[in-house]
Amino acid sequence: MKRVRIETILAYLILTLGAATMVLPFLWMVSTSLKSLSEVFVFPPTFFGERIVWQNYLRISERYPFGQFFLNSIKISAVVVFFQVFTSSMAGFAFARLKFPGRESLFALYLATLMVPFHVTLVPTFVLMRFFGWIDTHYSLILPSLVTAFGTFLMRQFFLTIPVELEEAARIDGCTPFGIYARIFLPLSKPALATLAIFTFMGTWNDYIRPLVFINSISKMTVPLGLASMQGSYSTDWPVLMAGTVISLAPVLIAFLLAQEFFVQGITLTGLKG
Repeated sequence: MKRVRIETILAYLILTLGAATMVLPFLWMVSTSLKSLSEVFVFPPTFFGERIVWQNYLRISERYPFGQFFLNSIKISAVVVFFQVFTSSMAGFAFARLKFPGRESLFALYLATLMVPFHVTLVPTFVLMRFFGWIDTHYSLILPSLVTAFGTFLMRQFFLTIPVELEEAARIDGCTPFGIYARIFLPLSKPALATLAIFTFMGTWNDYIRPLVFINSISKMTVPLGLASMQGSYSTDWPVLMAGTVISLAPVLIAFLLAQEFFVQGITLTGLKG
């Protein structure tokens, strides 16, 4: 018993240290956003300066169109989340429940795309966007992200856990495949849908590479690209930049807190049934 207790204490100690290493940068970011510029690089470093400078949060919109960055990210993320959840759930239902020739081979080919690094497809995507005239538009950020193999895989695995008897009973009552999908599978798959929505929202909101490649106008920048533009070549107002970074975390935290219960259920229930 004593040995088990020591191992438990060590495990909690290691986990606490690991959590501290992840929380410390966030706390330092918040503290920097509340300092004056002259206090950012003082030595020895301090968490807070002589006074709390709340004005840093007001100066963001005075010097940069941060509100426009925010609205652009909200619009792009909302559209991508909606369509990814819709297309992934439909494709997942087809691969899980519908029988058609070549289903398994097509699904394996679909999964193979997950092994291709994103950066490999960046140049071909850029060529396509330029061909359609969508460079420096939000179409270049939205349209390539409407379908995802990961989301399809996640929804398929969840749909496989739903009892077949529910589907058979619905077919006996004359329900069409789309009716089974909309009336039975979607209401039962809220945990998986919430999980996919949060992953998609976080990935789209924090995306920096694609806006950097496709967007040129300041008025069309997203939050990550806008924050990067706040860094000057010779000087940077670090408290204002950190204040913008703190604000940019708010939508992700709110989305997670609102869907936290479903998110945990989705992670727990989405199995690996083949």
